[in-house]
Parts: sequence; C-alpha cells; structure tokens
Amino acid sequence: MKQPKREAIILAGGLGTRLRGVIGEIPKCMAPVDNKPFLFYLLAFLQTQHVDRVILSLGYKSEQVLSWLNTQRWDFVLDYVIEDIPLGTGGGLRLAMTKASEEQVFVFNGDTYLTLELQQMEHAMGQGKCKTTIALKYLENAGRYGTVTMDAHSRISTFKEKQTKSSGWINAGVYLVHRTNFLADTPSGNFSLETDYLTPEALMGHIFGLSVPGYFIDIGVPDDYAQAQLDFKKNKQQ
Repeated sequence: MKQPKREAIILAGGLGTRLRGVIGEIPKCMAPVDNKPFLFYLLAFLQTQHVDRVILSLGYKSEQVLSWLNTQRWDFVLDYVIEDIPLGTGGGLRLAMTKASEEQVFVFNGDTYLTLELQQMEHAMGQGKCKTTIALKYLENAGRYGTVTMDAHSRISTFKEKQTKSSGWINAGVYLVHRTNFLADTPSGNFSLETDYLTPEALMGHIFGLSVPGYFIDIGVPDDYAQAQLDFKKNKQQ
C-alpha cells in the first residue's frame, strides 16, 4: 500500500496593511525577523517535520517571494499558485488545493508560527473523523483573535467574535484539511476560510480542535511583530 506523503499549503498572499508602516511595501510573509523573512521560519519548521511537498498560495507582490525562493534550497518539493485577483483566505486555499494530490493536506497561515508535531494532528484527524482539524492555542488575552468553543469530544461548535480582555482557545493558524471534501464544499472565487467554510462546518460538527501547548506568535500587528524579533533572536542563541 502506498504511504501517503505529507503536503502543506502556506497562505502567503497577505497584504500586511497593519504592518505597512513598519515593513513597507513587501508581502507580510517576507517581513524580516532577525534578518530573515518570516517565511523562512515556516519552511524550516516544515523541513523538521519531514514534509514532502509545500505549495505556496501567493498574491500581493508575489515576485518578491519568488525571487527570494530562488536563493533557497529545501529538502521538499516547492510549488506555488498566484492569485490573479484577490481570492480571500478561502479562495487562495482552494486555488492551492487544486495543485495538491494527497487526501489530507496541512495548511498554515503565512503570518503565524506554532511549534507542534504534525503527527499529532494526523492522529487527531483519524480519531475525530472530521473534515478539518484545527490546532488551538490557549491565551490569557485572546481578545485580538476571538475564541472557539468545543464539546466534550473536542469538536468545535462555535467561533466567538473578538472580545476585549477575553481568554480562551484561539485558532492558531494550522489546519489539517480533507482535500476532496473541501473542494466539494466550497465555491470558486473569493471567500473567507474562517467565515464561509469553518463556521458553518463547525455548526454541523465537522471541525475537530486539537489543543497545542507549543510556542505561538502572530506577526500581523506591530507589537507582536516586535515580539517575534526578540523571541526568534533569543531562540537562536539558546
């Protein structure tokens, strides 16, 4: 029996408008962290997890990403898709999914970093028998993100809107998605992964949540981007 390969998609088409005053006119995934693009750390992590193929979903100033990638060498096969028009997080993922070949595909937000073992998500996907598994991180101050609620079987039931000074489990930006189901259940064109796919699927009990204790950072706002500079430099020196 053929052993499935690990495929991963990185959603790296973000405009980075909230970081524009700090990083200038570059894609958010190319924001420098300790003198390397943030994308470097995501790819380096995937290499440690023995991923066989990575597909980048690119949009804004994709030529800058591709130019940098031409200077890099990785152990996995690297591929990409480019949005001709903005497709949103859902549409960008759907475009990349058309290039995937495995039934289960990992998906990473191009502006978040989470340490975890991908094997844990594969195990959870099998146990939960769901269409999608989401890595969850508990934060004392989750107001920027909104939180999720789960039932006794770790199935996500609702995604709560952002609430000031709230604590709880947040979507940490790492998913394991059943490719065939996702393509069958989503429209072509522009749509939101979170609002138009995950929320209604959760109401039907199709989304599994896996709590992960590892390090988490989201560089989408200047304060957390500055924190990433400190964290990654400190980790390099340890």
